[in-house]
Amino acid sequence: MNINQSLIIHKFPVLFGVLNELKKYLNFKIEHFENEEFTKIPKESNLVIISGSKKKDFENQIHIYEFPVNIQKLIEIINIQFLKNKFNEQNDVKVGNYRVNLNSRFMSSDKSSIQLTEKEIKIINFLNNSKGPVNVNKLQSEVWGYKSKLETHTVETHIYRLRKKVEKIFKDKTFIVSKKNGYKIKV
Repeated sequence: MNINQSLIIHKFPVLFGVLNELKKYLNFKIEHFENEEFTKIPKESNLVIISGSKKKDFENQIHIYEFPVNIQKLIEIINIQFLKNKFNEQNDVKVGNYRVNLNSRFMSSDKSSIQLTEKEIKIINFLNNSKGPVNVNKLQSEVWGYKSKLETHTVETHIYRLRKKVEKIFKDKTFIVSKKNGYKIKV
């Protein structure tokens, strides 16, 4: 059993009873809630929710539309959702005061989020993984794949636009700082 994975059964006592009988064969914890107190569980937990409610209320909620339910198929769907959650978690990176999802290409703070381009994601990811400032030539070769010493302002233009985008949405003028030896993400 993976203690980091929990199946929450919300307002569906019959399903909880059936799955609870099978719990020794499941690779996740199973819990039942009649109210919404489970929403206080930390976001770090890998949760999948099945609710007796007809509408989709929760993130990672699975709906059951057909009855009777094929339990083996349901457990397969639950395990697939756990895998999707894990994949998304691995693509969610902390960058300074922000979360960047490398998959969906969204950068977010507590209050706002912006959609980024693929190149902006590559720039942010490369700068975030670098130990110190990164010069233009290094960004050209690593992010763009340019191997020659061509005179181009591609890097500077992309950095400028990315800074403006972050400043406009997050009011952050210092997300990417210029040092004498290159660019760096302010942590």
